[in-house]
Amino acid sequence: MDLPHTDPRWSDVDDYIVAHLIGEDPVLEACLAANAAAGLPPIDVSATQGRMLELLARAIQAKNILEIGTLGGYSTICLARSLSDEGRLVTLELEPDFAAVARENIERAGQGRRVEILVGEAIQSLTDIRKSDATPFDFVFIDADKQNYAAYLDHAVQLARPGAMLIFDNVVREGGIVDPQSDDPKVPGTRELYQALVNHPKVDATAVQTVGSKKWDGFLLAIVR
Repeated sequence: MDLPHTDPRWSDVDDYIVAHLIGEDPVLEACLAANAAAGLPPIDVSATQGRMLELLARAIQAKNILEIGTLGGYSTICLARSLSDEGRLVTLELEPDFAAVARENIERAGQGRRVEILVGEAIQSLTDIRKSDATPFDFVFIDADKQNYAAYLDHAVQLARPGAMLIFDNVVREGGIVDPQSDDPKVPGTRELYQALVNHPKVDATAVQTVGSKKWDGFLLAIVR
């Protein structure tokens, strides 16, 4: 595909949006600094995307949030900010070292009492949550290993209440989803997610492309019927 995979104007526009609509955020900046110091991969959502997640969760007045893929807790903090004092957020992380960094970041952000981190294989953690008769989730954000995206969809639908919002990150892959020559190993799992949503009996969905400091990608947004 003869298309540019980045453009400096994309980041410039992100910076403009942050300057005018979000402003400086020492807590999130400290989170990114701690992640970098610990050697975590720099794959957090951007500042504009983090605010979008917060506003979407606030818009549906989410009280119970599930996140699959904690990393260093950047998006976790953004989502936790949407919650009232009675709200809760459960986030799943495979890597114990990442989870330890996230715990420190979340505590520093003043969100520790709202957030529970479950460490281990996400599929197993989701199975355990389903067995626990937990309160249904209002909002689910999935930003983890793409090969399991279709499985995460199934678990999310089972764990969410009717009307809950589901959001999957990284669903465009710089156009890889429509490129038959793509060698991106994360593309097949992303395509499986789309295929699982074709005429899905319980979910209405769309996807939007994004460009910015995270290059060219996109979010898939869905509502559970």
